[in-house]
Amino acid sequence: MGFFTDQAELDKYIGGVFRDAGQHPESGPKLRGANIVMRVIYTDPDCEMTMAFRDDYQVIPGPTDVKPDVTLLMRGDTADQFWRGDYNLAIGLAKGQVKAKGPVNKILKLVPLTKPLFPMYRTKIAEKDAATNA
Repeated sequence: MGFFTDQAELDKYIGGVFRDAGQHPESGPKLRGANIVMRVIYTDPDCEMTMAFRDDYQVIPGPTDVKPDVTLLMRGDTADQFWRGDYNLAIGLAKGQVKAKGPVNKILKLVPLTKPLFPMYRTKIAEKDAATNA
């Protein structure tokens, strides 16, 4: 079993950081200006979310008819490592640990915009970390 117990927990933390990112003073305006729709399909646990990085910034949990420009497939644990700042997405894509459908350059354009969000994620996950390590 992975770090996240179920879809709701993955959405709470990973989806939560994506939802909060739209309001982040540094990353928010840049993400909204990216004009990219990205879907991420997670496994272990199974979870799907779509992020519309555009003026009408949205994070849509579950399946949706919104058409993505790019789709990523990865394990929930990989996403957790990425948001902690411990996983290089470009290397993961190159090694096939993360799969992509669509133009990879669009994904790589977003990666630098996420770095200022890592402390926000670590704050969100601290309570779960404490409970897991207790």
